[in-house]
Amino acid sequence: MTRRIDHLVIAVHDLDKAAEFYRRLGFQVGSRNRHSWGTENRIVQFPGTFLELITVGEGARIPPHEQDRFSFGAFVRDYLNDREGLAMLVLDSPDAKADAEAFAKKGIGAFEPFHFERKGRRPDGTETVVAFSLAFAADKAAPKAGFFVCQQHFPENFWNPAFQAHENGATGLATVALAAPDPDRCKRFLTDFTGAVPTSPALHDLSFRLADSHLDVMTPDDAAESYVSVEAEMHQPCFVAFTVRVENLAALSKRLEAAEVPYQHVGSRLVVPASAAFGVAIAFEATQ
Repeated sequence: MTRRIDHLVIAVHDLDKAAEFYRRLGFQVGSRNRHSWGTENRIVQFPGTFLELITVGEGARIPPHEQDRFSFGAFVRDYLNDREGLAMLVLDSPDAKADAEAFAKKGIGAFEPFHFERKGRRPDGTETVVAFSLAFAADKAAPKAGFFVCQQHFPENFWNPAFQAHENGATGLATVALAAPDPDRCKRFLTDFTGAVPTSPALHDLSFRLADSHLDVMTPDDAAESYVSVEAEMHQPCFVAFTVRVENLAALSKRLEAAEVPYQHVGSRLVVPASAAFGVAIAFEATQ
């Protein structure tokens, strides 16, 4: 079964400032939520996938990593100590416990599944409960790139078409880009994590087919060429960009110009550089 991108975790220092920027891009941004350990997020939702803007809130009590426990909060905190940007790739899971066992057998994550709940709000403002179980994987060669799968226990309380209507005509995620000095060294881990066999669209690059999207792995030079300005680590893999499908690129171009958001045309895409977008390049392409 081909996995889909459940969400992308985008770590920022100022959550409200980031939310306002995403609104200028034409996205509908959800209200602030807080996890029990102290990270806080705001969500941009599409059908079946979302962007999670996240920060460490005041008074956070972040649990440390342990030998058999991956601390989501600690990863976000440590990432933000170094930079802002796209910190983690999350795929969907029908059974997080089974995935944790599979990751352990493959040697990519001997971590206990992590379950948590938080309060959410429906479009009419009424309160609801959402719950998730996570299974983490880790690539020792990529300490600044996080990977896990997410099982949603009350999906009917989370996904809502009213949250998925965006003024920029966004319909979903098309790609996520990982820059790596040697993409081939990521091949085994990412094959085990995604369950997909990669293709090689360019000499050194890899592309993993996911449901309705791709995970593209490329050298920092290729990433900079594809996404204008990326904040890639030259010595280790890191996520540098993602692409959103929109209904009308010409209308989006006018919107970005009116909002004074810098962008460039790169092939058939519009690209907002990482330097303007909290450390991650945001590309837009036409919905097929």
